[in-house]
Amino acid sequence: MKDSLFQTGFKVPDEWDRKTCGDFLRYSGVSRRLTAKLKRVPDGIVLNGSHVRTVDIVHAGDVVSIKNIDDSLLEPNGGLTVPVVYENEDVIVFDKPAGMPVHPSHKHRDDTLGNCFAAMFEGLTFRPINRLDKDTSGLCAIAKTAYAANALAGNISKVYAAVTEGVPVPKSVENPLIKWHETAEGYRIEAPIGRADGTVINREVREDGQSAVTNYTIKKESGDFALLRISLETGRTHQIRVHFSSLGYPLAGDDLYGGSLDRCKRQALHCCEMRFVSPSGGEVLLTSDLPSDMKRLIINN
Repeated sequence: MKDSLFQTGFKVPDEWDRKTCGDFLRYSGVSRRLTAKLKRVPDGIVLNGSHVRTVDIVHAGDVVSIKNIDDSLLEPNGGLTVPVVYENEDVIVFDKPAGMPVHPSHKHRDDTLGNCFAAMFEGLTFRPINRLDKDTSGLCAIAKTAYAANALAGNISKVYAAVTEGVPVPKSVENPLIKWHETAEGYRIEAPIGRADGTVINREVREDGQSAVTNYTIKKESGDFALLRISLETGRTHQIRVHFSSLGYPLAGDDLYGGSLDRCKRQALHCCEMRFVSPSGGEVLLTSDLPSDMKRLIINN
């Protein structure tokens, strides 16, 4: 792991000789917003160990470092244990269990993934790259630095496993907002999603919603259930849950969207695969096994 105060390693290549430090930082993936914050921090940006301004010139072979600005630290809870699937100097990926929120809230102040992270990495800001609902299990990536968070945002590919009540094979639907059809790889759902009236939590397919696209394949059918492999082209709140519920195939255990709690006590949804390129270099592919409560739905029918 790199020093908790600095993210280093931006070595200036030959083609960036005699360019400004600000331009080089943007080339290196540091956003304008983060650069602006760093300019207000003492020694927020240093060149070869000395303070530098964004208008100053860099030369080939120079090393530019930026300070970690950690202004939103969480309360650590060393009593929490969450499996770690992968870790390097940029990111740590947990296998989050169902029932654990990612972020603290008024109902969950110290029992979240954020509190676990705070205990493991004193002084580092909690920067989740993908967010999972409390009762959704699986892979959850946390950036260790502002630079890594900026570089990974929107650049992580994820695959989900879900168990639906019934087998969702395309058929005609009454709602004209929903497009549901077979593709060369499997099936595709296109239906806009927005917040339901009178609630801050529930989402629904609605005309004024944001576009949402879900692709999936059916991996196994077992009695009243089907195991799906799902990838998203968009990342709307509750997208998978809303799309399948709107088609009449809610996720098992998802009582918020019409699923039954008889066989599963939480929505049967799991982030099972993750792929990204680490900011420090190298492609990373991670997997997580299907949890036991979801396995039982498919195996014991």
